[in-house]
Amino acid sequence: NLLHSLQSTLHAQSFRPFRLSVLALGLLVFTTAISGAFVAGLDAGLIYNDFPYMGLGLTPPKRELFDPFYSRQPDPHPDLVWRNAFENPSLVQLDHRILATTTFTAVMALWAWTRFGRRFRVPTGLEKAGLGSAARFAAVKGTVFPAEVWKGVRGVVHLVWLQVTLGISTLLYLVPTPLAAAHQAGSLALLTGVVVLGSRVCLPRIVQMALKNPRAATKMGLVPTRRLGERAKGDGMKFLNAQE
Repeated sequence: NLLHSLQSTLHAQSFRPFRLSVLALGLLVFTTAISGAFVAGLDAGLIYNDFPYMGLGLTPPKRELFDPFYSRQPDPHPDLVWRNAFENPSLVQLDHRILATTTFTAVMALWAWTRFGRRFRVPTGLEKAGLGSAARFAAVKGTVFPAEVWKGVRGVVHLVWLQVTLGISTLLYLVPTPLAAAHQAGSLALLTGVVVLGSRVCLPRIVQMALKNPRAATKMGLVPTRRLGERAKGDGMKFLNAQE
């Protein structure tokens, strides 16, 4: 059964690292978006309008990053670090740069893993045939994940490149409103793309129940198993015709 092959592959022990990587990526993208909100709120984008340098080096002087001016307690300033992390425009912008660079690297690493990793490689013939995920599972016996996951990874790669381009352009052109608004919208688009990718690598409980007990699920009206079976059968026939 092709649907059971899908379930077994998504829940296989070898697939778990990828699923956890997508979850970690989602948390990283969310944290980066939050740091961008602090940059916008403090107008931190109006200083150090170059990239990758910030002034004379990659980072501003330590005295500027951890300025006692932002501390609200007397010496030895126990709140020095976290106050500067949330209120000092220089440190806020540096934090956002680090998080954004880390996010970009993580997305490209995830793409490289799915592109060149043995367990995720799709045969060339299947790629050219344009088959559905069910037929791919039948052809390669569950050794690769569905085609929709491939599309999700590629979509996230496109979004992160767009977001990096918008971010650097916003900085270099002194934060014009159209570019700044597009950059903020891009952060939501990237977060949405990662969430969509996560939804494609995790099977909801309702689907798991339907796959384990199709008759009970049909009686409860949870899943039209007949239509799913017909669709899987159609993908299988498409694969056979392409092979011929």
